[in-house]
Amino acid sequence: MRVFDIYADKYDLWYETPFGRSAFKLECECLKRLIPEFSRGLEIGVGTGRFAQALGVKFGVDTSQNMLKKAKERGVLAVLGEAEKLPFKEETFDLVLIVVTLCFVRDPVEVLKESKRVLKKGGTLLLGLIPKESRWAEFYKKKAERGHPIYKKAKFYSLRELNDMLRTAGMKVKKILSTLIEEPQDERPVTNEEIREGFFPEAGFVCIKIKVSDKIF
Repeated sequence: MRVFDIYADKYDLWYETPFGRSAFKLECECLKRLIPEFSRGLEIGVGTGRFAQALGVKFGVDTSQNMLKKAKERGVLAVLGEAEKLPFKEETFDLVLIVVTLCFVRDPVEVLKESKRVLKKGGTLLLGLIPKESRWAEFYKKKAERGHPIYKKAKFYSLRELNDMLRTAGMKVKKILSTLIEEPQDERPVTNEEIREGFFPEAGFVCIKIKVSDKIF
């Protein structure tokens, strides 16, 4: 998606803002609570590599050359490729991480199928997303309406829609954690650092663990 090449620097610097820095820390903590021990991890939509670096995920794939350059500077072995057609062999990884990326891909079901294809049996798919039910999704939609170049490309999904997509891909949810449970804004540091077990529609960030046990496609 060309918009990420154009705004790679600005996107990366967002994480250095007061809100971005505190939200990133909280989101990483939420994801860490669901990550099992793993030896070979892949982040799909690795972007500039901040999550991969923080979570110890060594491999990444993205469609943006400019973002990949930054990911490589952070020590990620990042390659150019599409989420719907991953440039990796079957059963290569024991962890696949997808943070927010599903709302930007062309075919989320195909991305989930590809995630399962490259995961080893018993591996884990870990999602981080902004649920459609959330006030945060509405907050970002309004920014899109005002012309924000990245949020204009986003499509948010409800938990029901995600469950349907996972079912089609041959997977199901094992555990959910919710955080960013406060009024949406993107200027001040996060004040509520609570991480709740389960799905809470008022949350701005939801972490979902999916265990891959068999291959049905």
